[in-house]
Amino acid sequence: MIDDYGYMEEGRLGKAYDAGLIKRLAHYAAPYKNTILLCLLFTVLNALLDLSAPYFYKIAIDRYILAAWSELRLIDLPAPEQQALKTSLAEKWVLDKEGTRALIAQEDLKKIDPTLLYTYKQQGRLAEKKYYRIADAAAVSPALLDRFQTRLTLADGSLAVLHQDLSGLPVGELLTLRARDVDGLKRIGLLLLALFLLSFGLSYALYYFLEWTGQRIMQDIRVDLFKHLQNQSIAFFDRHPVGRLVTRLTNDVENCNEMFKVVAVTVFTDFFLLAGILAVLFYLNWRLAIVCLVMLPFIFGAALLFSFVSREMFRELRGKVSKLNVFLQERIGAMRIIQLFVKEEKQMADFAAINAENYQAGMKQVRVFAVFMPAMELIGMFAVALLIWYGGGKVVQNQLSLGALVAFIAYLQMFFRPIRDISEKYNIMQAAMASTERIVEFLDQHEHIPEPVLPRRPAEVRGRLEFRNVSFGYLPDQPVLRNISFEVLPGQMVAIVGATGAGKSTIAGLIERFYDPQEGSILLDGIDLRQWSLSDLHGRIGLVMQDVFIFSGSLLGNIDLGRKEIDSAKVAQAVQEANAAEFIRKLPLGLEHEIGERGANLSAGERQLLSFARALAYDPKVLILDEATSSVDPETERLIQEAIFKISAERTTLVVAHRLATIRKADRILVLHHGQIREQGRHEELMALKGIYYRLNMLKEAEE
Repeated sequence: MIDDYGYMEEGRLGKAYDAGLIKRLAHYAAPYKNTILLCLLFTVLNALLDLSAPYFYKIAIDRYILAAWSELRLIDLPAPEQQALKTSLAEKWVLDKEGTRALIAQEDLKKIDPTLLYTYKQQGRLAEKKYYRIADAAAVSPALLDRFQTRLTLADGSLAVLHQDLSGLPVGELLTLRARDVDGLKRIGLLLLALFLLSFGLSYALYYFLEWTGQRIMQDIRVDLFKHLQNQSIAFFDRHPVGRLVTRLTNDVENCNEMFKVVAVTVFTDFFLLAGILAVLFYLNWRLAIVCLVMLPFIFGAALLFSFVSREMFRELRGKVSKLNVFLQERIGAMRIIQLFVKEEKQMADFAAINAENYQAGMKQVRVFAVFMPAMELIGMFAVALLIWYGGGKVVQNQLSLGALVAFIAYLQMFFRPIRDISEKYNIMQAAMASTERIVEFLDQHEHIPEPVLPRRPAEVRGRLEFRNVSFGYLPDQPVLRNISFEVLPGQMVAIVGATGAGKSTIAGLIERFYDPQEGSILLDGIDLRQWSLSDLHGRIGLVMQDVFIFSGSLLGNIDLGRKEIDSAKVAQAVQEANAAEFIRKLPLGLEHEIGERGANLSAGERQLLSFARALAYDPKVLILDEATSSVDPETERLIQEAIFKISAERTTLVVAHRLATIRKADRILVLHHGQIREQGRHEELMALKGIYYRLNMLKEAEE
C-alpha cells in the first residue's frame, strides 16, 4: 500500500507475532547467555539488598530507638493460656521474680493473637504504660537508678523502669543508660552503609555488563541486517527507499538494544522486587498486607489500559519517524534539483506536513503518559494514606509495632517504585518492540536471486552470450521484453539501440542477473545463468552504467574495491585501458588521491572513466556498457570510444547506446522497439533499410 507521499507503508504485525519476536531476540542473546545470567544474579542480589534495608529500619526503631516493653499480668491467668502465650512468644518474655508479671517486647506483641490482646486490655491485664528494660543493671550507678521511682526487678537480674521517666534525664546520663541501644544503632548504621556500598558495586557491575551485552548484540544484529540487505535482489531496492533501510540499521537497532536491557533484565528485576516485597509484607503482618493489596486491581487495571492504548501509538510514532527519515534522505540528496527549479517552498510545505504528523504522533504518546504517571502516583499516595490510617490504629492497639509500620510504609513506597519504573520504561519498551517488529519483518523478507544447489561452470570461460526467447516485466502484467533472442560471440561488440523505454537497460540487468526472466533463458558459454553461482557470474561480467556511483575514499579503493586478487599491476593496466591515466596523473597523489562523497570533486567524465577502469580491473570476459557515454563531454566520449575499440577484440562487449556515434563500428546492432528486436545488422545495412534505426540517426543528427 502506498501512502500520500509515494512511500510504501510498512506492514503491521499482529500480537501473535510477539512470541516470534521474543524467539528471534533470544537467538541474538544466546551467545551472551552467561553474561545475561550474571546480570540476573546481580539484579537478584541488588533486589535482596533493597529488601533488607526497611527491615533493618524496623529493627532499629523497635529494638533500639523505642526499646519498649509491655507489662502483662499473669495473676489468675489459666495455665493453658499461659502455655499458649509462652509457645507463641517462643519464651521471649521476661518474668518478674514472683512470676506474676511478664514483660513482652513491643515487636513481639504482634505474635500474640489480636483477639487475646483485646481481651487482656479489657481485663486490665495488659498495661498501657511502657517499660524500658536495663539488661545489665549492675553497670548502672545506684545514684542513677535511685532517680526512678517505679522499678521492676526481673527474674533474669535485669531491671525495668518506666519509659516516661527517661525523658527527664540529662543527655549524658541517658546515653550512659542506653549505651547498649546506641551501640546497636551504630552496628545497624554501619551494616546499612556496607549494604549501600555493596549495592553501588553491584549496580555498577550490572550497568556495565548490560551495556556491554547490549552493544555486542547490536553489533551482531547490524552485521546480520547488512548481510541480509546485500543478499536482496535489485527488485527489493526498487520498492524500499534508502532512508527507510538506513533507519532499520541505525535507529531501530538502537531501540532494539533497549529491549534487551529493559525486558531481559530490568523488568525481571522489578517483578522479582515486587514478589519479594509482597513476601516481606505478609511476613510482617498478613492482615495489613491484605489491606495494602486492595489497591492492586486499580494498579494493574491502569497498567493494562496504558499498555493497550500506547502499543498502537508507539508503532504509529516509529512509522512517522521512518517516513521523516526517508523524506530527508531523498530531499537532501536532490538539493541541487530543488534549488534549480526553485521548489524550496513546496518541499518546505511537504516537510512541514510530515513533521506535523510526527509531532501529532508524539503528542498522543505524551498525553497518555501524562495521564498514566500521575494516576499511578495518586494510587500510591492513597495506598500510603490507607496504610497510615489502618496501621496507625493497630499501633495504638499494640497489635503492631511502630517499627513495623515504618517498614510497611517504606516497603509500600518501594512497591510502587518498580511499578513506576515499568511504566516509565514502557515507552522505551514499546518503541523497542515496534523497532524489533520492523527489524524481524525485514529479516523475514527474502527477495534474493536464488543460488543453484549444484553450480555449473565451463572448463574455459570464453564469453559467448545467448538470449533464447526471453520475456520479462518488472510487473507480471506489464512486460518490458517480449520473446527476445540473439547471440553475441566471444570478441564481438554488439550494440543495442532504441527509444527510451524500449528495454535496453533491462537486457543489461538480466545479463548481470539482477533479475530472472519470466520466460526463456539466458546462457553464458552454453550454461543457463541460473546455474552459475552469483559470485562466479559477477566475476566474469563487467558493467559500466550511466549513473556512476563513486565511494568516498581514494581512487585506488574505488578501482579495486578492496579485492585482494587485484594487485597494483592490474590496476595500472585497467587505468591505461580505460584511458583514465592522464587525468589521474594530474592529481597531487595520483591513485592515492582522496575524493569526496559520490566523487563530488571529480567531473562527470572523470567519474565515468574511473567507473570504466573499475569494470576492467578484474578482466571480465563480458563487458556491458549501459549508456556509458550519454552524460559525458565529447572529449571523454572519445577516450571511452577508443578504449572500447581497443579492448573489444579481447572481450564480449555489449553496448547500450544513446549516442549512436559510439556504436557505428559495432559488429552488429540490435534495434529494440516496444520490447522486441525489430532490426539487426551493421550500421551501413541498417541505414540502407531506412527503418527505425535510420529514423533514430536522422533524429540525432537533427538534434546535434
